[in-house]
Amino acid sequence: MIRHAAASDRERCALLLKQSHIAAGFPWPFSGAHAHALFLHHLDSPDACCFVLDVGGVAQGILMAVAFDHPFGSGRWAKETVWFVAEAHRGRGAVRMLDAYEAWARDQGCVVIGMASLASNDVSALYERRGYAPAETHFLKFL
Repeated sequence: MIRHAAASDRERCALLLKQSHIAAGFPWPFSGAHAHALFLHHLDSPDACCFVLDVGGVAQGILMAVAFDHPFGSGRWAKETVWFVAEAHRGRGAVRMLDAYEAWARDQGCVVIGMASLASNDVSALYERRGYAPAETHFLKFL
């Protein structure tokens, strides 16, 4: 089942964020304090959402996003912050999370919705099947 996260999901969602961090191969250390703050922001902000894939009462996936007025005046946009599903629970549940996010973005009055795909876990084919199109490529240089 896909549902909005609750305060009681905080520890489990922090663990999912840690698993996401590890899976992405980020070179900086994971920060539990930042994960908790990120979760609380997406839980409490009227311009943010946090969906979980609930399997037997346990969050096995997380999708966080924010809605904002685009600075170029192109209307309200939704942007995914993080999307991660525990490996054993990937499949249709993950796609239903994307459905919930898209419905939320429509309810927020968004005219554009964005998803990211990491170079270390390229899921762009899934996005393209759902009508997303590539828009930008970001390059990072660690200093």
